[in-house]
Amino acid sequence: MRRAVFLPNFGPFGDPHVLVELAREAEDCGWDGFYLWDHISWEGDSDGRIVDPWVAMAAIAGATERLRLGTMITPLPRRRPWKLARETATLDQLSGGRLDLGIGLGYPPDLEFGMFGEETDDRVRGAMLDEGLAVLDGLWSGEEFSFAGEHYRVDGARFLPPPAQRPRVPIWIAGWWPNRRPFRRAARWDGAIPEKVGGDTLTPAEVAEIRAYVAAHRDGDTNFAIAINGYSGAVDSKATLADYESAGVTDWLERIEPNRLFSVEGARDLIEAGPPPSDRLAGGPPLD
Repeated sequence: MRRAVFLPNFGPFGDPHVLVELAREAEDCGWDGFYLWDHISWEGDSDGRIVDPWVAMAAIAGATERLRLGTMITPLPRRRPWKLARETATLDQLSGGRLDLGIGLGYPPDLEFGMFGEETDDRVRGAMLDEGLAVLDGLWSGEEFSFAGEHYRVDGARFLPPPAQRPRVPIWIAGWWPNRRPFRRAARWDGAIPEKVGGDTLTPAEVAEIRAYVAAHRDGDTNFAIAINGYSGAVDSKATLADYESAGVTDWLERIEPNRLFSVEGARDLIEAGPPPSDRLAGGPPLD
Protein backbone atom coordinates (compact mmCIF):
# COMPACT_ATOMS: atom_id res chain seq x y z
CA MET A 1 0.00 0.00 0.00
CA ARG A 2 1.41 3.34 -1.06
CA ARG A 3 1.50 6.29 1.34
CA ALA A 4 0.91 9.79 0.01
CA VAL A 5 0.53 13.32 1.32
CA PHE A 6 -2.89 14.88 0.61
CA LEU A 7 -3.28 18.60 1.14
CA PRO A 8 -5.36 21.64 0.16
CA ASN A 9 -4.51 24.12 -2.56
CA PHE A 10 -5.51 27.10 -0.41
CA GLY A 11 -4.61 28.98 2.76
CA PRO A 12 -0.97 28.43 3.79
CA PHE A 13 -0.65 26.04 0.83
CA GLY A 14 -1.89 28.63 -1.65
CA ASP A 15 1.69 29.30 -2.73
CA PRO A 16 3.31 27.20 -5.48
CA HIS A 17 6.80 27.71 -4.02
CA VAL A 18 5.65 26.15 -0.73
CA LEU A 19 4.08 23.19 -2.53
CA VAL A 20 7.22 22.50 -4.55
CA GLU A 21 9.33 22.64 -1.41
CA LEU A 22 7.02 20.27 0.46
CA ALA A 23 6.90 17.86 -2.47
CA ARG A 24 10.70 17.70 -2.62
CA GLU A 25 10.78 16.97 1.10
CA ALA A 26 8.11 14.28 0.72
CA GLU A 27 10.16 12.52 -1.94
CA ASP A 28 13.33 12.77 0.14
CA CYS A 29 11.49 11.33 3.17
CA GLY A 30 10.19 8.28 1.36
CA TRP A 31 6.57 9.15 0.63
CA ASP A 32 5.08 7.61 -2.52
CA GLY A 33 2.74 10.37 -3.67
CA PHE A 34 1.79 14.03 -3.34
CA TYR A 35 -1.82 14.91 -4.16
CA LEU A 36 -3.55 18.29 -4.20
CA TRP A 37 -7.15 19.35 -3.73
CA ASP A 38 -8.60 21.11 -6.76
CA HIS A 39 -10.76 24.01 -5.63
CA ILE A 40 -11.29 27.24 -7.48
CA SER A 41 -12.97 28.92 -4.50
CA TRP A 42 -13.16 28.24 -0.77
CA GLU A 43 -14.89 29.78 2.22
CA GLY A 44 -13.70 29.79 5.80
CA ASP A 45 -10.06 29.10 6.56
CA SER A 46 -8.39 29.82 3.23
CA ASP A 47 -7.48 33.49 4.02
CA GLY A 48 -8.19 34.11 0.32
CA ARG A 49 -5.07 32.45 -1.09
CA ILE A 50 -5.71 29.71 -3.64
CA VAL A 51 -3.17 28.23 -6.05
CA ASP A 52 -4.00 26.57 -9.34
CA PRO A 53 -3.12 22.90 -8.71
CA TRP A 54 -2.31 22.13 -12.33
CA VAL A 55 0.32 24.86 -12.65
CA ALA A 56 1.70 23.86 -9.26
CA MET A 57 1.89 20.19 -10.29
CA ALA A 58 3.88 21.07 -13.39
CA ALA A 59 6.46 22.72 -11.12
CA ILE A 60 6.32 19.72 -8.74
CA ALA A 61 6.84 17.30 -11.63
CA GLY A 62 9.96 19.20 -12.67
CA ALA A 63 11.32 19.22 -9.11
CA THR A 64 10.78 15.52 -8.31
CA GLU A 65 11.67 12.20 -9.91
CA ARG A 66 9.68 9.46 -8.21
CA LEU A 67 6.53 10.81 -6.50
CA ARG A 68 3.12 10.02 -7.95
CA LEU A 69 1.14 13.24 -8.27
CA GLY A 70 -2.32 14.40 -9.17
CA THR A 71 -5.54 16.11 -8.12
CA MET A 72 -7.96 14.63 -5.64
CA ILE A 73 -10.35 15.57 -7.06
CA THR A 74 -10.85 17.61 -10.23
CA PRO A 75 -14.52 18.51 -10.89
CA LEU A 76 -14.67 17.50 -14.55
CA PRO A 77 -18.03 19.21 -15.22
CA ARG A 78 -16.40 22.63 -14.75
CA ARG A 79 -13.62 21.82 -17.20
CA ARG A 80 -13.64 21.57 -20.98
CA PRO A 81 -12.64 17.92 -21.39
CA TRP A 82 -10.43 18.62 -24.42
CA LYS A 83 -8.54 21.26 -22.45
CA LEU A 84 -8.07 18.84 -19.58
CA ALA A 85 -6.96 16.16 -22.04
CA ARG A 86 -4.18 18.43 -23.29
CA GLU A 87 -3.11 19.45 -19.80
CA THR A 88 -3.04 15.94 -18.41
CA ALA A 89 -1.21 14.46 -21.40
CA THR A 90 1.40 17.20 -21.12
CA LEU A 91 1.79 16.73 -17.36
CA ASP A 92 2.06 12.96 -17.73
CA GLN A 93 4.79 13.42 -20.33
CA LEU A 94 6.57 16.01 -18.18
CA SER A 95 6.50 13.76 -15.11
CA GLY A 96 7.54 10.62 -16.92
CA GLY A 97 4.20 8.89 -16.42
CA ARG A 98 3.56 9.72 -12.75
CA LEU A 99 0.10 11.29 -12.96
CA ASP A 100 -3.06 9.94 -11.28
CA LEU A 101 -6.27 11.80 -12.13
CA GLY A 102 -8.98 12.02 -9.47
CA ILE A 103 -12.36 12.93 -10.97
CA GLY A 104 -15.67 13.87 -9.39
CA LEU A 105 -18.71 16.12 -9.52
CA GLY A 106 -17.16 18.86 -7.36
CA TYR A 107 -18.21 20.19 -3.97
CA PRO A 108 -19.69 22.50 -2.83
CA PRO A 109 -21.66 23.19 -6.01
CA ASP A 110 -22.71 26.70 -4.99
CA LEU A 111 -19.05 27.81 -4.78
CA GLU A 112 -17.45 25.62 -7.43
CA PHE A 113 -20.20 26.19 -10.00
CA GLY A 114 -23.01 28.52 -8.95
CA MET A 115 -20.73 31.46 -8.18
CA PHE A 116 -19.67 31.47 -11.83
CA GLY A 117 -23.03 30.79 -13.44
CA GLU A 118 -22.22 27.11 -14.05
CA GLU A 119 -24.53 24.12 -13.68
CA THR A 120 -25.26 23.12 -10.05
CA ASP A 121 -27.73 20.25 -10.57
CA ASP A 122 -26.10 16.94 -9.57
CA ARG A 123 -27.80 14.87 -12.26
CA VAL A 124 -26.83 17.23 -15.04
CA ARG A 125 -23.26 17.39 -13.80
CA GLY A 126 -23.22 13.60 -13.54
CA ALA A 127 -24.14 13.34 -17.22
CA MET A 128 -21.46 15.91 -18.08
CA LEU A 129 -18.94 13.91 -16.04
CA ASP A 130 -19.65 10.67 -17.91
CA GLU A 131 -19.47 12.36 -21.31
CA GLY A 132 -16.31 14.20 -20.29
CA LEU A 133 -14.63 10.93 -19.26
CA ALA A 134 -15.44 9.41 -22.66
CA VAL A 135 -13.93 12.45 -24.38
CA LEU A 136 -10.79 12.34 -22.22
CA ASP A 137 -10.25 8.66 -22.93
CA GLY A 138 -10.81 9.09 -26.65
CA LEU A 139 -8.48 12.06 -27.02
CA TRP A 140 -5.76 10.35 -24.98
CA SER A 141 -5.73 7.49 -27.49
CA GLY A 142 -3.68 9.49 -29.98
CA GLU A 143 -6.04 8.35 -32.73
CA GLU A 144 -8.64 10.37 -34.59
CA PHE A 145 -11.65 10.70 -32.33
CA SER A 146 -15.24 11.88 -32.67
CA PHE A 147 -17.98 12.14 -30.09
CA ALA A 148 -21.57 13.39 -30.11
CA GLY A 149 -23.27 13.74 -26.75
CA GLU A 150 -25.84 15.94 -25.09
CA HIS A 151 -23.19 18.21 -23.57
CA TYR A 152 -20.02 17.76 -25.63
CA ARG A 153 -19.12 17.25 -29.27
CA VAL A 154 -15.81 16.38 -30.94
CA ASP A 155 -15.43 16.12 -34.71
CA GLY A 156 -12.41 14.16 -35.88
CA ALA A 157 -9.83 15.48 -33.40
CA ARG A 158 -6.44 13.84 -32.92
CA PHE A 159 -4.33 14.80 -29.92
CA LEU A 160 -0.60 14.11 -29.99
CA PRO A 161 1.46 13.23 -28.09
CA PRO A 162 -0.66 10.93 -25.96
CA PRO A 163 0.07 10.51 -22.24
CA ALA A 164 3.22 8.60 -21.31
CA GLN A 165 1.14 5.99 -19.47
CA ARG A 166 -0.73 3.46 -21.55
CA PRO A 167 -3.48 2.72 -22.11
CA ARG A 168 -4.18 5.99 -20.28
CA VAL A 169 -3.56 8.10 -17.22
CA PRO A 170 -5.22 6.22 -14.31
CA ILE A 171 -8.66 7.67 -13.60
CA TRP A 172 -9.90 7.41 -10.02
CA ILE A 173 -13.55 8.29 -9.45
CA ALA A 174 -14.73 9.96 -6.24
CA GLY A 175 -17.97 9.05 -4.53
CA TRP A 176 -19.84 9.20 -1.24
CA TRP A 177 -20.43 5.74 0.23
CA PRO A 178 -22.97 4.14 0.62
CA ASN A 179 -24.30 5.87 -2.53
CA ARG A 180 -23.90 3.22 -5.23
CA ARG A 181 -23.99 5.09 -8.51
CA PRO A 182 -20.52 6.69 -8.26
CA PHE A 183 -19.00 3.27 -7.61
CA ARG A 184 -20.69 1.73 -10.64
CA ARG A 185 -19.07 4.60 -12.55
CA ALA A 186 -15.72 3.94 -10.88
CA ALA A 187 -15.92 0.26 -11.88
CA ARG A 188 -15.62 1.33 -15.52
CA TRP A 189 -12.32 3.08 -14.88
CA ASP A 190 -9.15 2.52 -12.84
CA GLY A 191 -9.87 3.34 -9.22
CA ALA A 192 -12.12 4.87 -6.59
CA ILE A 193 -11.68 7.63 -4.03
CA PRO A 194 -14.43 6.86 -1.52
CA GLU A 195 -15.65 9.31 1.08
CA LYS A 196 -18.20 8.44 3.74
CA VAL A 197 -21.51 10.27 3.91
CA GLY A 198 -21.19 12.34 7.07
CA GLY A 199 -17.47 12.96 6.67
CA ASP A 200 -15.87 10.28 8.86
CA THR A 201 -13.05 8.17 7.49
CA LEU A 202 -14.29 4.85 6.15
CA THR A 203 -13.54 1.77 8.22
CA PRO A 204 -11.72 -1.26 6.78
CA ALA A 205 -15.02 -3.18 6.80
CA GLU A 206 -16.65 -0.47 4.70
CA VAL A 207 -13.68 -0.48 2.33
CA ALA A 208 -14.12 -4.23 1.89
CA GLU A 209 -17.79 -3.64 1.02
CA ILE A 210 -16.76 -1.08 -1.60
CA ARG A 211 -14.18 -3.38 -3.16
CA ALA A 212 -16.72 -6.21 -3.35
CA TYR A 213 -19.33 -3.91 -4.88
CA VAL A 214 -16.90 -2.60 -7.50
CA ALA A 215 -15.67 -6.12 -8.30
CA ALA A 216 -19.26 -7.18 -8.97
CA HIS A 217 -19.53 -4.44 -11.60
CA ARG A 218 -16.16 -4.92 -13.31
CA ASP A 219 -15.32 -7.26 -16.16
CA GLY A 220 -12.85 -9.50 -14.41
CA ASP A 221 -9.98 -7.01 -14.12
CA THR A 222 -8.69 -6.97 -10.56
CA ASN A 223 -6.18 -4.16 -11.16
CA PHE A 224 -8.18 -1.46 -9.41
CA ALA A 225 -7.02 1.25 -7.00
CA ILE A 226 -8.84 2.32 -3.86
CA ALA A 227 -7.48 5.53 -2.35
CA ILE A 228 -8.62 6.39 1.18
CA ASN A 229 -7.79 9.69 2.83
CA GLY A 230 -7.54 9.76 6.60
CA TYR A 231 -5.27 10.21 9.59
CA SER A 232 -2.59 7.94 10.99
CA GLY A 233 -2.30 8.24 14.76
CA ALA A 234 -6.07 8.65 14.98
CA VAL A 235 -7.85 8.91 18.30
CA ASP A 236 -9.74 5.83 19.51
CA SER A 237 -9.24 3.96 16.26
CA LYS A 238 -9.29 0.17 16.38
CA ALA A 239 -7.84 -0.19 12.87
CA THR A 240 -4.24 -0.09 11.67
CA LEU A 241 -2.92 0.75 8.24
CA ALA A 242 -2.34 -2.98 7.79
CA ASP A 243 -6.08 -3.52 8.32
CA TYR A 244 -6.85 -1.01 5.58
CA GLU A 245 -4.42 -2.72 3.23
CA SER A 246 -5.97 -6.11 3.96
CA ALA A 247 -9.40 -4.64 3.16
CA GLY A 248 -8.21 -3.58 -0.28
CA VAL A 249 -6.82 -0.07 0.08
CA THR A 250 -3.99 0.49 -2.41
CA ASP A 251 -3.25 4.12 -1.56
CA TRP A 252 -3.39 5.78 1.86
CA LEU A 253 -3.62 9.58 1.56
CA GLU A 254 -2.47 11.24 4.77
CA ARG A 255 -4.86 14.16 5.06
CA ILE A 256 -3.94 17.74 5.94
CA GLU A 257 -6.88 20.15 6.21
CA PRO A 258 -8.14 23.30 7.96
CA ASN A 259 -8.70 21.49 11.28
CA ARG A 260 -5.48 19.48 11.19
CA LEU A 261 -1.86 20.57 10.61
CA PHE A 262 -3.10 23.61 8.69
CA SER A 263 0.27 25.33 8.50
CA VAL A 264 3.43 24.87 6.50
CA GLU A 265 5.26 23.94 9.70
CA GLY A 266 2.64 21.33 10.64
CA ALA A 267 2.74 19.78 7.17
CA ARG A 268 6.53 19.73 7.20
CA ASP A 269 6.60 17.96 10.56
CA LEU A 270 4.24 15.28 9.24
CA ILE A 271 6.24 14.86 6.03
CA GLU A 272 9.61 14.68 7.77
CA ALA A 273 8.30 11.98 10.11
CA GLY A 274 8.06 9.79 7.01
CA PRO A 275 5.34 7.42 5.79
CA PRO A 276 3.46 5.85 8.71
CA PRO A 277 4.22 2.16 9.40
CA SER A 278 1.70 -0.61 8.90
CA ASP A 279 1.05 -1.03 12.62
CA ARG A 280 0.06 2.63 13.09
CA LEU A 281 -3.55 3.20 14.13
CA ALA A 282 -5.45 4.99 11.41
CA GLY A 283 -8.86 6.35 10.54
CA GLY A 284 -10.43 9.41 12.11
CA PRO A 285 -10.77 11.79 13.81
CA PRO A 286 -7.24 13.20 13.68
CA LEU A 287 -4.80 12.95 16.56
CA ASP A 288 -4.72 16.69 17.16
